[in-house]
Amino acid sequence: MEEKLKELYKECIEELKSININLEDEKNIGKIDINISKRNNKRYGCCKQEKPDKLSAYKIRRRIYFRKFNVHHIEVSKWVMELNDDKIKNTIIHELIHCLPDCNNHGKEFKKYAKIVNEKLGYNISRLGNKKQDFEDCNMEFSENYKKYNYKIECESCNQVYYRQRLAKNFTKKYRCGKCEGKLIVLKSI
Repeated sequence: MEEKLKELYKECIEELKSININLEDEKNIGKIDINISKRNNKRYGCCKQEKPDKLSAYKIRRRIYFRKFNVHHIEVSKWVMELNDDKIKNTIIHELIHCLPDCNNHGKEFKKYAKIVNEKLGYNISRLGNKKQDFEDCNMEFSENYKKYNYKIECESCNQVYYRQRLAKNFTKKYRCGKCEGKLIVLKSI
């Protein structure tokens, strides 16, 4: 499985290079490594960043932010490796975009690069994935046991459902739907 991940990673790097996004430039991008996550995560993958570039720092309201980092650790969840190669590559490219300067969140720059990749390479890079749909697209049976969650939350606008183990204080005031930014309602404690 690890070899397959490394092979698909190389393909993704080459595809991005074909549209002038060069991630092999360690001076401007930093060092990138990729592995399969040790834990069984619900998420598709993550990009953990270390060693911020001090020259890229800027300050907003007493908080320091960094435009770029010198080391990126990409982890892909084990369950993603069961999907077809296109879904795995979609996850890898999503995480590779986080390695670009100003893309360490899902803000304006991330969306700009995601749009470029989607248009030129035909991927479906987005902030959120649909696990159930991805399993169906790969002709695999999807089963999610929601008994381990304590709360069921729904968006008033688009009816997107979320499940959570814990809720922060004033959850519905602080957070919005990740899909449409609609108001969230806690339906029930499971």
